[in-house]
Amino acid sequence: MKFTLIPVTPYQQNCSLIWCETTRKAALVDPGGDVDRLLHAVEKAGVTLDKLLLTHGHLDHVGGAPELARRLGLPIYGPQEEDAFWLDALPEQCEMFGFPPTPAFRPDHWLHDGDRVQVGEVTLEVIHCPGHTPGHVVFFDEASRHAFVGDVLFQGSIGRTDFPRGNHAALLAAIRNKLFPLGDDVAFVPGHGGMSTFGEERRFNPFVGDAV
Repeated sequence: MKFTLIPVTPYQQNCSLIWCETTRKAALVDPGGDVDRLLHAVEKAGVTLDKLLLTHGHLDHVGGAPELARRLGLPIYGPQEEDAFWLDALPEQCEMFGFPPTPAFRPDHWLHDGDRVQVGEVTLEVIHCPGHTPGHVVFFDEASRHAFVGDVLFQGSIGRTDFPRGNHAALLAAIRNKLFPLGDDVAFVPGHGGMSTFGEERRFNPFVGDAV
């Protein structure tokens, strides 16, 4: 698997373009906006978009998905259905935060813990990690030892839990019991900011590290 990060929206959300080196089939993880910029990145990489993957229902992670799906006929995978209320509220989110209008939508495929999603010959494991939102999922590629964690975990921080239906205890449990056991060597792409590894966060993260 290869990937590149494309920061989008005023929140500089990390949209990830991932692709299979053998088939050149690709997916966008969390296409939050700036659709033309995303399509330019796809063209530059010389890959073919196959699907859209969503970690959770917040505007800056999903805002470009309906337009991309409509323009290119792409299926949308994720998040888990407990985030349906966030997708239903997209018009209100846009108005509140000054984003371009985005219609409410539902994905073609809700995802669940233990599901697998194919991008060419790349197999991504779906891990349900509630807390930041109730339906948040993480995508993990065992072969390359990379995870796309949305807003669950950050370099030196963790996701906010003060949004509707956030749950701080559930977030900590998901990180400690589902993500860290994948291995210290796993590198992860957070929803915002720079990459890190689970090992670094387990050792040094002031919110969820071993010393807490």
